[in-house]
Amino acid sequence: MQLIPTRNILLNVGTAEQKRAEIREYFLKTYTVYEKLFELMKDEESYYLTADPLRHPLVFYFGHTATFFINKLVLAKLIDKRINPTFESIFAIGVDEMSWDDLNQSHYKWPRIAEIRVYRDAVKTKILDLIDTLPLTMPISWESPFWAIMMGIEHERIHLETSSVLIRQLPLERVKPSDFWKVCPLDTPVVENQLLHVKGSTLRLEKKKDDALYGWDNEYGLHVKEVKDFKASKYLVSNAEFLGFMEDAGYENEAFWNEEGWKWKQYKNATMPLFWRKDGSSYKLRLMAEEIAMPWSWPVEINYLEAKAFCNWKSKKTGKSIRLPSEEEWYVLRDLHVKVEEPFWDKAPANINLEYFASSVPVDTFAFGDFYDVIGNVWQWSETPMNGFDGFAVHPLYDDFSVPTFDDRHNIIKGGSWISTGNEIIRASRYAFRRHFYQHAGFRYIESDEPVETNSVFYETDFALAKICDAHFGKKENNYYETMAEFCIALGGTKNKALEIGCGVGRGTFSLARHFAMVHGIEFTARVVRLATNFKESGKLKYALKEEGELALFIEKNLSDFEIDPSRQKVEFWQADPHNMKPYFDGYDLILANDVLDTLYDPALFLEKIKERLNPQGFLVIASAYDWDEVKTPRAKWLGGIKKNGEKYSTFDALNEHLSPFFDLHVKPVEMRLSIHESARKEVVKSLHVSVWKKK
Repeated sequence: MQLIPTRNILLNVGTAEQKRAEIREYFLKTYTVYEKLFELMKDEESYYLTADPLRHPLVFYFGHTATFFINKLVLAKLIDKRINPTFESIFAIGVDEMSWDDLNQSHYKWPRIAEIRVYRDAVKTKILDLIDTLPLTMPISWESPFWAIMMGIEHERIHLETSSVLIRQLPLERVKPSDFWKVCPLDTPVVENQLLHVKGSTLRLEKKKDDALYGWDNEYGLHVKEVKDFKASKYLVSNAEFLGFMEDAGYENEAFWNEEGWKWKQYKNATMPLFWRKDGSSYKLRLMAEEIAMPWSWPVEINYLEAKAFCNWKSKKTGKSIRLPSEEEWYVLRDLHVKVEEPFWDKAPANINLEYFASSVPVDTFAFGDFYDVIGNVWQWSETPMNGFDGFAVHPLYDDFSVPTFDDRHNIIKGGSWISTGNEIIRASRYAFRRHFYQHAGFRYIESDEPVETNSVFYETDFALAKICDAHFGKKENNYYETMAEFCIALGGTKNKALEIGCGVGRGTFSLARHFAMVHGIEFTARVVRLATNFKESGKLKYALKEEGELALFIEKNLSDFEIDPSRQKVEFWQADPHNMKPYFDGYDLILANDVLDTLYDPALFLEKIKERLNPQGFLVIASAYDWDEVKTPRAKWLGGIKKNGEKYSTFDALNEHLSPFFDLHVKPVEMRLSIHESARKEVVKSLHVSVWKKK
């Protein structure tokens, strides 16, 4: 099987059996190429080194892409049995330096590589079986079972690229070259960059749900923008051109840097790009598995902050308004010069898709009219922070792919690099990284007096999330979450550690922390954890609550309004699957399952596992409306609310049956009311049945 190149799969043409065969081959190529990347590791111990302090060691990423398949298939209810619950927990989360990512290596006992290889083989067997047997009707859409398969494949292709960057950051003695990953041998004479005119246009970005190609959530919707004429650099900025910035004391002159960039520069003590190596009076360049004499004609690879400083320097040197392009300006340039879209290439028109080299090439190699490297070679930083288009909606299987990046801290990169494949190389793709992160990314600069619109969203405008915010912090008094915390505290017992499952935005978690030494709050989705974490860190919670129709009330709350002080009330918010949490979540004196029982995909499994995390004599408090819904919980997994042996069998009956061998019912159950505002004049009230179980 020829592993490269591949082409994106058209999901709306062909027969079901043709598509099944195409997806099977696409999966096998993806899975195999990803494993071949790790052949660059010199030995097993290299996997356990931390290449970047803001990332896990590479052992995590070796396991992560396989567990992603299983976790999404469980969520999609396409499988009901895990392969290795431990692996599918420890390899699940921790990719983008989010505040809830657990990068503390003492919290992990990583398995050996041989064990992970066995696991990856088991996952491969499972996926191939599903590809062969799952029902498939054309076209393949968001709702298709095969969308989950495609999601796992494209997710692994993303990590093919990001893991290659981490390998590039390992000590050179911990990697080894491979014939599969061939480096460009050319360093041509340096070309002089120049600014060329680009005619503006009305840009329309629109991807519909019936599009032929797989897409991530941020690609869908509509965005229309009038883009004015501008000038753009003919070439990407080369290593030689960037050297001019360095030799003019670019890294030493604070005037060239914005506040964020200068703080990063001082913190890292940066004096040159990350992959440069000083070699006497000259420089070398670190590639994935070797160092070579500096190829001055190749594009420089830097983060956004360095690119921004270069543009500021260039502006001062030339007296022109030099900056990075916006996402829209990049699209205008691209659409003028990229004439054939992938997957209809005979041969890639750029250094992209692994079709040429496993490295950059000189910036004057691939022409697009008068410009070069409009796509490919290295990603291109833009001035645009990541955002959603009008009509943006998350996919239910991966609701935290994009939303955590809507924070004005992640800037969009465009165009792809030499190792970009799959969804990364299509026109509609939209990826973003934190401004201080490194990828195989460089930049081209433009001249324009037009300001860049960032479309910053400072208020949470997703009404579903805003309702959660308001339920937690809309009122100071008579609040369900505060009342529930007081109820739990009054139970007595040891108060070292507590866990709230279904913590929402954190009102109850903070309240419990007034009496417990440490409280962990967990949510299944990062969208909610993001709100709780940001509130803890910034002290402010801003949300737009639906008033009527399209009208909204903009509300701002402060932690201090609720006598909450995170310096005294020790809380941590985490994203986790309640059925399959990491070993870190252990040794609790109180566990509160707060309005989550009837949302779990396997509540019996949850009850079986959760008792292991509770100390003897500890309390398990379950608050639930028992409002079972097949959309969330398969009917066969409902605890109660059914007929059993011809008789009514309630959820509380089921709780007694599952818990009584290990717990005593501590007090008579009570009812508590939870009010949720749907709009200014509509309120939904849930009555939650609260039972307390004391571990024997």
